[in-house]
Order: sequence, then C-alpha cells, then structure tokens
Amino acid sequence: MASLAMVARNITTDQFALLQFKNHILDPHNVWTNNWTSSSYVYKWVGVSGGVKHERVTSLILPNMNLTGTIPPHLGSLSFLLHLDLSSNNLYGHLPRELGQLHRLRFMQLSFNHLTGNMFEKRHK
Repeated sequence: MASLAMVARNITTDQFALLQFKNHILDPHNVWTNNWTSSSYVYKWVGVSGGVKHERVTSLILPNMNLTGTIPPHLGSLSFLLHLDLSSNNLYGHLPRELGQLHRLRFMQLSFNHLTGNMFEKRHK
C-alpha cells in the first residue's frame, strides 16, 4: 500500500501547478481566458509543451507577454520541466525556492522582470 509521502505526480499535477501560476498573474491580452482552462488539454495551452514518453510538461515559454504578478511555489512541482522562459514581462517578488528543485531544468530565462532573491537560498523563519 502506498504511503501519503509517495504522491503520484502526473499531468494533473502539472495542470494544477500551471493553473496556480495563472491565478497569480494578470494577463492584459486575455490570452489565457479561454485557453488555460481545466477543461482544455494542457499541451494545447499557449506557451506549454510536453513530452510524449512521460506525458508531463517539459516547456513553459511565455516571454514578452506583458504578464504581471508573482511566480508561485507551485511551479516547482513541474518535475519534468526542461525549459522555462518568462523573460520580458512584469513579474515581481521573490523567486520561490521550489524552483531550485527542478533538477531536469536545462534552460531558464527570467531576465527583464523585477524578481529578487536566489531560488537556492535557505529562508529563515
């Protein structure tokens, strides 16, 4: 019997993480209004692509979209993510340390935003 510590991660996990990201972002062009919904398949969402083998999100590419908001820690659960590009938007706040858990990540571009911190630093309570 599987323990609660062994949570199955799948495309539903990825969808939840991306919807949490959407909830933290203002989209002035309404690109996500009818596209990023729980009723549509994740790989059909603007800026999202995935791998066939594991059926997981492997790329989140949303540069120059005038997005405003913060990056939630939920993106750290996109465990198959290889490419992350959120450059040239209006993102602000502290980088979630959970992004440091993305061990498969090969490319990350967050430049030209207003982000602070280091996703690898330990935070003191």
